[in-house]
Amino acid sequence: MAEVIFMPRLSDTMVVGTVVKWHKKIGEKILEGDILAEIETDKAIQELEAEYNSTLLYIGIKEGESAPVNSVLAILGSENEDISSLLKQNKINNNYKRIFISPLAKKLAFDKGILLDNIKGTGINGRIIKKDIERYIDNNLDDKKSSNEVNHSNIRKIISKRLINSKIESPHYSLFIEVIMDNLIKLRDSINEKKYLDKISFNDLIVKASALAIKENTKINSSWTEKSILYHNNINIGIAVALEDGLIVPVINQVDEKSLRQISFEIKEKVIKAKEKKIKSNELEGSTFTVSNLGMFGIDSFTSIINQPNSCILSVGSIKKKPIINNDKIVIGHTTKFTLTCDHRIIDGAVGSDYLKSLKHLLQEPLNIMI
Repeated sequence: MAEVIFMPRLSDTMVVGTVVKWHKKIGEKILEGDILAEIETDKAIQELEAEYNSTLLYIGIKEGESAPVNSVLAILGSENEDISSLLKQNKINNNYKRIFISPLAKKLAFDKGILLDNIKGTGINGRIIKKDIERYIDNNLDDKKSSNEVNHSNIRKIISKRLINSKIESPHYSLFIEVIMDNLIKLRDSINEKKYLDKISFNDLIVKASALAIKENTKINSSWTEKSILYHNNINIGIAVALEDGLIVPVINQVDEKSLRQISFEIKEKVIKAKEKKIKSNELEGSTFTVSNLGMFGIDSFTSIINQPNSCILSVGSIKKKPIINNDKIVIGHTTKFTLTCDHRIIDGAVGSDYLKSLKHLLQEPLNIMI
């Protein structure tokens, strides 16, 4: 018998999904494990697999269309099966306004802050194309207007909700240290002299060091629940990645048990996948600690909002050349400022301070990171 396939919830924060591509056509036979479609969530583009052999009888959401979770995505069944009763029965699920728009038009509208509800498409089947956006700009937008209105993206809505909840629920406090980075710089340069290997970044070294410091201070690796504190056995580090329309946190699992080379590879791979919206939901889940590095953007120091359910987040500033005191002499060296923001319900000041002490030792004596 035919079965209705609804828009799946592919992440815990997904509200609306967009069909990026259909890999099957109506009437085409499908085998178990075949890719039916690619669906864009608030976090990534994910593939939807068929769970059994069947035939694609109906497509409810076409390529480029967006629809809420649980809307009718497709109907699968036997070849030439009558699905009229199913269509009638599920009509209410697809009672939403669809917007057809080309990628170029979508980007132009976003950049100009144009609400798509105001645009009438002149492309095939009423699809909004680039010329429609340009015509709307010429006719309606004043270059001297004081502001443009841009609808919230799904990811921006989720970020807003999560950060507000984190600030309200977690009593934040922050601890600050400054670390001399000269030995770490020498170590990185030595590693990267081997031209046949991929380059190691300072962030790779800091992520590894942050995990080893957690191993020495296990209370940091914890989460608050209503009934208890969870102390995690695995050290899974979330890496904050800035996207065009928001922030995403891919997770590197069991960092303390992996080599520096493996950590570096996974970070690069997941950052690329995140920016291309090809990362899977399970690669964004399960973090026990988060590292946010804005040093590459020239930021000296900053504080971050805790990525729940983590109890801490480490903020990393830029490496600065400055006079420092070494053996009672002023010399020129390199330092970086680190900020550890903690949930005071779980992490007392002494615990956070001990963690930063361990981190500082690892970074200033970085051969310990390689052992």
